[in-house]
Order: sequence, then structure tokens, then C-alpha cells
Amino acid sequence: MQVTVLAGGIGAARFLRGLVSATGSTHHQPSVTVIGNTGDDIRLFGLQICPDLDSVMYTLGGGADEERGWGRANESFTVLEELRRYGAKPDWFGLGDRDIATHLVRTQALDAGYRLSSVTAGLCERWQLPVSLVPMSDDRVETHVIIDDPDSGQPAAIHFQEWWVRHRAAVAARQFVYVGSESATPAPGVIEAIAAADVIILPPSNPVVSIAPILSVPGIRAAVTQASATVVGVSPIVGGKPVRGMADACLSAIGIDTTATAVATHYGVRREGGLLDAWIIDDADAASASELVDKGLRVEVMDTIFANPGTAGKVAGAALQLARELRA
Repeated sequence: MQVTVLAGGIGAARFLRGLVSATGSTHHQPSVTVIGNTGDDIRLFGLQICPDLDSVMYTLGGGADEERGWGRANESFTVLEELRRYGAKPDWFGLGDRDIATHLVRTQALDAGYRLSSVTAGLCERWQLPVSLVPMSDDRVETHVIIDDPDSGQPAAIHFQEWWVRHRAAVAARQFVYVGSESATPAPGVIEAIAAADVIILPPSNPVVSIAPILSVPGIRAAVTQASATVVGVSPIVGGKPVRGMADACLSAIGIDTTATAVATHYGVRREGGLLDAWIIDDADAASASELVDKGLRVEVMDTIFANPGTAGKVAGAALQLARELRA
């Protein structure tokens, strides 16, 4: 079974770890292609940082900090401490020493003229990934957040990372803008992976800042809606709250309730021009299953909290089984 996943964030990375065990993918025979969100990307201290790509790479490569959920395990922050002593800005973004090595290699290659997709493939070789990780685009696309400037009261745009990391999403967002997406093109292999897939999965990622930037690149949403594959989504909302992170602040900014049903409705049913054929929700949201079925979705209800590492594999296995049944 060929599986294509649109992924961003830590929840997606942990889901992918379960998916690898469910598919039996290996470094030599990957059957999973991951289209990674690059809307989070930012250049700081002269380094090109790709948080979502690196979360997938570190998690599946066995190098992620499991407690924090981001960055490298056994990390130190000597360089960051020295930068702060010099008064270098920004002072709100954490960069570990091991993490900086990845950004240095990436930035050198990009500045030498290599495409992000080629650089990502090279970085993944070091980690022997059991999936093929492809950025959504080689072009620069950045998620910006429109807020009310605290001084002038007028609308102002800041990078998503500043809103998310510095302000902890506490500043009310008026709008999310995927800057550069209108002129971007899908990276090599993206459309092909969608067209060749037997199942396309939307993992428990933030719909607004992890999945939407990918779909904003011209051609990707259309490829998903027109694909012969079954599209299965996993709700990132459990019991009216995000599994992790601050997705509720993002959803409220675009007028969507923080519920599994509202997110499924936002994605839409494929036979009506939306994205989904099936939707996996947590036991805590079992009461909403009938409403989702009435909307035309196949629904699976199960434990979707990845506190137990085996749960991700069970959820991934359920997604694959749903795809098999619907294709049959």
C-alpha cells in the first residue's frame, strides 16, 4: 500500500512513527511519502530553520527530544547563551547546539544553489529515515499572522514563529496569511506522490498552520480532491481541546469551533468537493460520530492519545484498514 501523508508538527511526527510500524516501511523500502509543511520555516541568525521537516526527521530518526517534543535529544544551548550575552536578537527562539548543526548544513547547501527538496533528502540520509520526506515546495512560503499592533492598534503582520513561540498565541490573531504561496509550485515528487497513493492521510496536525499551508500551494489541494486514493483524517481535537499545542487559538481566529466535528466540517467531504472520505475521532468524542456519518463520512472511534507509544500504531493501522475497506 502506497501511503502519502500531509504532515506538520509534533503530533504528525509521532503519528508517522506509528504508521511506519503499521506499514513495515524500511530505509530500503519506504512505502510512505511525507509532504512536509514549510510554512513554519524562518531564517534566524543567518540560518534557515525548518521546524516541521526537522520534527519528522528527528522523530523517525531516533534523535528527537521526547520530553519537550521538539529539537534534539541530549541537547545543550551553549551557542544560544553566547548569542544572548552579545545581545543578539531575537532572544525568544531556542536553538540547541546539535540542532544548529542541521541548520548550518542546510543553509550552506541552500546558499550554494541546491533546492530545499534535494537538501532535505541529503539530511535524511544521515538519519536513515523509513519514509520519503519531501517539502511541500522548494519556493519560500511563510505563514504570517495578522494581529492588532499593541502600540498603534492598527493591523500588523508578524511571522508565525514570533506569534507562536514569543507570544505563545496569547495575542489575538485576526487572520493567517501564507505569504508566497500564490506563486509557489509543489516540490518535485509532491503531486506524483498524491496521484500514486492508495491512501492519503491527514494526521492529527494543526489544520490552520500545519495542513492549510500545504494545501495553499497551487495544485496540491486539487490533486488531493481528485486523487483515486482514499483520504483519511485523524482529529487533532479531543474533547474540545487540542491534543497538544494551541490549535484552539488558530481555529477561533478563522471562526471554527474547537471540536472534532467542526474540524471535519472545515476539511469537508470529498464527494461534496472537500478533502475527507473518513475521519478518526477519540473515544471522548464518540457522541458526535452519528452527526459525522450523516455528513457522509466513514467514522472510526478509538483512543487517539499518543501518551502510550503503541497507540499511534493502532491509529495508523485503523487508518489503513479504513482505506482498504472503502477502496474495496
